[in-house]
Amino acid sequence: MSEQATFPDLRNWEDSAQKISEATKAVAELKSYLKAQDEEIRSEREREQAKAKAQEERQTIQRTLTDKAKLQQRLESLHLKVGTQQGGYEFQDWFFDLLEFCEIQNRRPYVSAGRQIDGSLTHDGTTYLIELKFTGSQSSATDIDSIRAKVDDKADNTMGIILSISGFSSVAIAQASGRKTTLLLFDAMHLYLFLSGTLSFGEIISRIRRHVSQTGEAYLPVANFSG
Repeated sequence: MSEQATFPDLRNWEDSAQKISEATKAVAELKSYLKAQDEEIRSEREREQAKAKAQEERQTIQRTLTDKAKLQQRLESLHLKVGTQQGGYEFQDWFFDLLEFCEIQNRRPYVSAGRQIDGSLTHDGTTYLIELKFTGSQSSATDIDSIRAKVDDKADNTMGIILSISGFSSVAIAQASGRKTTLLLFDAMHLYLFLSGTLSFGEIISRIRRHVSQTGEAYLPVANFSG
């Protein structure tokens, strides 16, 4: 009916012109009404879809916050185990759970050429060997030499990340730094920068990597990230 354009039944009447005019007007009004109804239905459907999508995004964010809060609680529960062998193993599991949470490609501990590797991760096309130090004292130059020897045995695009929960001595930082250094140094503050939600862990890696490339300094304190 709404598509009717001619009205043969209304011809040959005395007031045919008026009847056809009224019929044409009625059809136009019907078409306009149906179009409005269709748009209203479509708009309502789009509103419902938008609401559903927003709800799904809120749930995803909530799950993310919950999972990150659990990671932080687990890390804090390990504080009393710093310096113990069991604490070291649990911290190792925790760190790789963090990488899984961040969807960063990784490999858990393995042995290569007789050397124990704490694991590896790949970010922005670069593979980093990982050294985890869960000791009560700062990491020393000897620790730097250990991870550097492992990195030097690998392909040219391989770098190293040493994560020391208690930080690094000034001698260790100097030993890790220098021309064409292949090492990035992380401490507990870098972990809490991620857990606070300020930056993703991938962004933290990229920020330190950029600093290393620009300065040759292997360590970038969280306090200097804005610089």
